[in-house]
Order: sequence, then C-alpha cells, then structure tokens
Amino acid sequence: MLHIDLPTRGDLDTLSRVRADACVSIYLETTPLSQQSDETRIALSNAVREAREQLEADGFDKRRLASMMELFDDLDQDEDFWRLQANSLAVLATPDRIRTFRLANKLTPQTEVADRFFLKPLLRAVTFPHAAFVLALSENAVRLVEVFAELGPREVRGLDLPKDAASSVGKSTLNDRAATGRIQGSEGQNVRFRQYARQVDAALRPVLSGRDIPLILAATGRLASVFRTVNTYPHLVADTIEESPDRLTEAELSQRARPVLDAAYALELSTLKQLYETRTGQNRTTTDMADAAHAATFGRIEALLVDIDTVVPGRIDEETGKLTLAKEDGPGSYGVVDEIAARTLSMGGRVLGVRRDDIPGGGELAAILRYAV
Repeated sequence: MLHIDLPTRGDLDTLSRVRADACVSIYLETTPLSQQSDETRIALSNAVREAREQLEADGFDKRRLASMMELFDDLDQDEDFWRLQANSLAVLATPDRIRTFRLANKLTPQTEVADRFFLKPLLRAVTFPHAAFVLALSENAVRLVEVFAELGPREVRGLDLPKDAASSVGKSTLNDRAATGRIQGSEGQNVRFRQYARQVDAALRPVLSGRDIPLILAATGRLASVFRTVNTYPHLVADTIEESPDRLTEAELSQRARPVLDAAYALELSTLKQLYETRTGQNRTTTDMADAAHAATFGRIEALLVDIDTVVPGRIDEETGKLTLAKEDGPGSYGVVDEIAARTLSMGGRVLGVRRDDIPGGGELAAILRYAV
C-alpha cells in the first residue's frame, strides 16, 4: 500500500521558520514494496554520513551531533515506519527533533546542511501532489476514495457517511412526486438532496480538514450541482466525473480521476503564467534572484514559481533582504531560492514548485509582485 504524509501549506510555513545550529534535509527515492526497503535504508545511511561529515568539517559541537545521530538511528530501527513507504521520503532533522514525510511524488535525491531546512522539494509535493480524493456520490450510496499516481486506489473507511439520500432524511424514497406538506415534487427532492449533501459534507470534514489535496466529485444530474452549493472544502476541483459512480469500481474512479487532476494542474499553471504576462506589462514581475530576495523579505511577492531541482547556495540578510551568493554549498550557506520561497509563504504569498521549463524566462524563479516600484 502507498502510504503518504503530505505536508500542508501550514506545515511548510512552520518548517520554514525553523532556525537551529544544524538543520539536515534529506530527500530519497523510495518504493512502496516493503521487501525493497533495505535499499532506501542504505541510501538514508549514506546521506546521514554525508551530513555528519559536513558538520564535523565545520567543527560542529560533538554532543549536539551525537544527539542528531541518535534520532537518525532511531528512525533506521523503526520497522513499522519502513514497512509503509511511498515513492519519496523527506527527512528533516535538527539535534532536537526529526520530521518525516512520505510522498507520492518521485523526488531527486538530495542532502542539504544549513541553519534552516531545505524545503523546495516539498513545494512540488504540495503544488502537484499526484494524489486526490474522489467523492463518489449518488442517490443510492456515497464513498470517499483516495487515488494515487502509480498505485491502486483505496476507499477511506471509518467516516460517518450517510447510507443513501432517502434514509439520510428519514424517507424510504425521494422519488415520490405527490404533494405532501411543504416539501413536495421535484422542488422537494432538491431540498432533500441539499440535506443529504450537507450531511456528506459534514462527514468529510474530519478527514479533509487542514488538507490541501484536491477533491474530485463523481456524480450526475442535480445531485452533482447541489453538492457544489453546500460544499465547504476549498480544494474541490471544478471538473466533475460525470458518470454514475454506482457502476464504477475504485480502479475505474481512479482512472477517470487522472485526466481531471491533470487538467486542474495544467489550468492552475496556465492561469499563473497568463497573470505573469499581464503583470510584466505593469512592471510587476522579476526573474532576478537579488530583486526577488529583497521583495520577499518585505512581503512584496504575490506569487512565485521556483525550480525544484537546483540549489543556489548563499545567504539573504534577515533585515535588508540583500542577497550574497556562495561559491559552494555547505553548513555556512543555504539554498537562497528556497529561502525566497519560505519568506514568500510567511508573508502570505503563493508558491509553486515546478520544473524549469515551466518558469517564464527559464531561470531559477519568476516572481509576480503585489505592486510596482
């Protein structure tokens, strides 16, 4: 089974604020096949050794280093953890704490050591998670199915979902069009559908609350439109799987969800690129790292596209936003594009981690500014 711990934007904001005498960020390729987990554990061991050697060469405190190595050792010995993996693993550690995220995306292996975490690869996981929930909703039944990029889907169990539309409102059927009381005919059916949809929406909140994963609706007719009027989850995708979900297996729902998800991602990126072109004509964009560093420090970036695959070492002054590049990566520097992204998030800006081909100008970043200067 694919097991993911997808970070939320809130997680990224919190992690971006961490400052410590040593922050180690490790990204590894993994596999959900438990019998192959030894390869990943060896890769983690090699990455940890690389980080330790960097810290030792920098004269890092031996007791603090031992505390960090103990956290890594504990993780290595956790058999339950290694039994459930996905396609990539992020390990973020200081001498005092360790965080892990198991991701559906396939990320490039990297090891970074600095006074803050390297989070750009996680931005890709949040921007395009390659996972979604499908709400299979009909008058006869309701299911929530979690779908992934490369492995089989699974139904989410344990939710207090209504059994069907009629029983949810204390009726044996909703197809009685006779005039009975205030709620009658097709108009009355719409009222009952809304009551049913609100119960479904409420039942979904415990699993969806705080999440950023897209929700795709599989439904037909009036029930599909009615659910959208009462839905409270902000990441409901605009397009619908317009087939009766009663006749679709979980695998078939997953298959139909993929083009809907791809179209949503493509639209999001296309919309942002169009906005970039518009703002360029208003002198409200930049692809210059120094300008972006200054703008991010003072909260001037509205949206930011960053290349997730490269690291540009350096530092950015906390007060002035002045950018200073470093000749090589090491504990005395950090990824400055990553830091620009972190400051943008902390100031309420939007950040998308993408491939370089998707960045206007083909550089490390492209920023849309809140106002011109």
